[in-house]
Amino acid sequence: MKSTLITLAAIGSLAFLSSGTANAAELGYDTLIAHRGESVDAPENTLPAYKTAVERGFGFECDIYLSADKRVFTFHDGNLSRTTGGANTNQCNDVTWDEVSKVDVGSWGKWKGSKFAGTRPALLEEVLELARDGRWIYVEVKSRTPDIVPYIKAIFAKQSKATPRNTLFLAGATACGKALKEQMPEYKVLACVNCRHGWKKGAKPVTVEEIITRAKEMNADGVDIRFDREVTTSEFIKTIKDAGFELHVWTVDNLSDAVEAFRRGAQTVTSNCPKKLQNEYKGVVK
Repeated sequence: MKSTLITLAAIGSLAFLSSGTANAAELGYDTLIAHRGESVDAPENTLPAYKTAVERGFGFECDIYLSADKRVFTFHDGNLSRTTGGANTNQCNDVTWDEVSKVDVGSWGKWKGSKFAGTRPALLEEVLELARDGRWIYVEVKSRTPDIVPYIKAIFAKQSKATPRNTLFLAGATACGKALKEQMPEYKVLACVNCRHGWKKGAKPVTVEEIITRAKEMNADGVDIRFDREVTTSEFIKTIKDAGFELHVWTVDNLSDAVEAFRRGAQTVTSNCPKKLQNEYKGVVK
């Protein structure tokens, strides 16, 4: 029954899209971004997850930190605990790449005993080898300070596949985003924000004014915001776009919300399962 209701809701949203009232983007290879790679089918923020996204035709998002010996590597949390199954609890910024390269992030949770056992985090230069025009790599800089930016810039300078045509940056910290825009002005930078002040259900929503102020302080090109039907309304999104900013949303894993986000004006939707969403979408519109 639940899946039927979701499908019916999606059909309703699709009907709205087809009416031409919103000039909305639709679910496609260029508008769906694989969150931490295809993280529903491979361990998050690993080369297998990124490669799966690429093989399926999607762009992807990755999270990066700077190690103690100045290597830029992929990881989401501030410490290594969760995706190593507690085997290493050190902070990402406190460990050397040698230590990071020895952790197993392919055996935690549902991946225990899987073919991904022994998988390590990736270096940024390995990730950028997967860049290609027509799809996007969203590089989310998790560091709170701009110290990482010169190292990112140096890595980009040594390669040719990742360009402003296929790669952009996300930043949660204003100082870091501002430094990215100052030192790598040819690349887009999106302010990565939550739609509420905190993660608890019912937490106070952010205001459009707060989002626009944050984006301006960062000198950002746009905003990447967590999608929430109550907060990120069509008017909310339109106001941000009218202020001159792009508007993208994360992390949406059901078809109804994905279609609704596009209907409201989102330019891309980040999802843990873009292939699943696309398959469902194609099934609805046949």
